[in-house]
Amino acid sequence: MRIGEAIRRLDDGVIMRGAFYILLASSVVFLVNDVREIASANTDLPAYDPLREDQPVLPPALTEGVPAAPPVKPSTPAEVLRKPMTFELGSGGVMKAEGAIEPGAAERFATEIEARGEYVKVILLNSPGGSVSDAIAMSKLIRQKKLDTKVASKGLCASSCPIVFAGGVKRVAEKDAVIGVHQVFNGGKARPTADEAMSGAQATTARVARHLQDMGIAPGLWLHALETPPDRLYYLTPKEMAEFKLTTDAQPVAIKKN
Repeated sequence: MRIGEAIRRLDDGVIMRGAFYILLASSVVFLVNDVREIASANTDLPAYDPLREDQPVLPPALTEGVPAAPPVKPSTPAEVLRKPMTFELGSGGVMKAEGAIEPGAAERFATEIEARGEYVKVILLNSPGGSVSDAIAMSKLIRQKKLDTKVASKGLCASSCPIVFAGGVKRVAEKDAVIGVHQVFNGGKARPTADEAMSGAQATTARVARHLQDMGIAPGLWLHALETPPDRLYYLTPKEMAEFKLTTDAQPVAIKKN
């Protein structure tokens, strides 16, 4: 069999996954180099923490020139968004999850679902993001419970919040929903060494990429995040959200068991 014929017979999915991991590895190299330089300089990581009042609750858009405002201004006041996430069950089985995803949010979310799980059908997200570990845990629980996720018109889902959003069986972003991604970063007060920063960046990048793949999200979404500095956001268009399967009317793949 000729080499060309053998290549043509390869499964398209295998080729796409291979290309994704090559791109992912390249992005991690650049991300790690950036983090190493920052850590070596003994300066704060360039990022934003939605819980800090001395920083904007929403970073500007990623641009080649002057930072731009978000495409749509969220309707919720910044002082509400920067508070630790709260959970409120409304009519129709819709539970609003609003505020920053602070460390421990996933545990509180699990307690709410355990207490009211039989009534909850949809998780309505309105959050500037926060803890990546908590976002992943919340996302996994949402998929395990077969719940849907939604971002309302002029609602916000940024930074680590789209990870939570990805857990929904059905994922809906209404017109003018504000959804954006960027690189993960160390939001704690302790400054990592260069080696710790490199190890942490690699581990977290791989963990998020694997989770999004398990949720059925296309690789391009996370590549946009890797290319966007922590003090900026890549705001997703409705077309991009559909192409990356972040929003979908179809049934996404089931969560893999660890």
